[in-house]
Amino acid sequence: MTAPVQNREKPCILIIDDEPKIRHFLRISLKTEGYELLEAENGEIGLGLCARNSPDLVILDLGLPDMDGSDVLGALREWSPVPVIILSVRDRELEKVKALDLGANDYVTKPFGVDELLARVRTQLRNYGRNGGPPNEATVIFDDGALHIDLSMRKVTVNGEPVRLTPKEFAVLKVLMLASGKIVTQSQLLKDIWGPTHTKDTHYLRILIGRLRQKLGDDPTEQNYIQTEPGVGYRFMETAARP
Repeated sequence: MTAPVQNREKPCILIIDDEPKIRHFLRISLKTEGYELLEAENGEIGLGLCARNSPDLVILDLGLPDMDGSDVLGALREWSPVPVIILSVRDRELEKVKALDLGANDYVTKPFGVDELLARVRTQLRNYGRNGGPPNEATVIFDDGALHIDLSMRKVTVNGEPVRLTPKEFAVLKVLMLASGKIVTQSQLLKDIWGPTHTKDTHYLRILIGRLRQKLGDDPTEQNYIQTEPGVGYRFMETAARP
């Protein structure tokens, strides 16, 4: 039986996938990294395990035998902020956007590279933390020696020089940083920053992201800070410092 959250020494990951071969592969890969595991072959069992055991992360397939994975995600988000990585053969942008807008933290398509998946698992566990959920504005400070961002002070510097951001540029940066490591969809950014009538105005966002990258010293070809997920959205790449 899985230990209560407060007594765990290792992060616990719940796999909800009906393919035994995928679960076996994930079991070997994740246990090798030292994670505790829970497994479910359908959505009903997965939701029950999640409610009883409070895992630190969920890996969720969309094509489940008893219910669609998006319904599992929707039900989960009614009561839990646990990070969810979608692992699915569905690779259309529409499917990715739907899952991310429903509250998924990341989306990986099958077939997948285990090293990439493990990196995304580490990112979500690191960002979520082991003790209380997502970061809040007052605690998010990023500093890699060149770029310094303090959300609560609304302070941004590059190589020690102050950077002036417009209110919308700062608002976009804040949304991305508070979801550090998580893809934020274009429609969600547009809704949050410009309002619900502008969810299709993606050109506004492209122009603003371009200006923001320039001000932060972020090479658009390497995307060290703000990464584009083509047709889907953006994510802030580095982990914010926690107290």
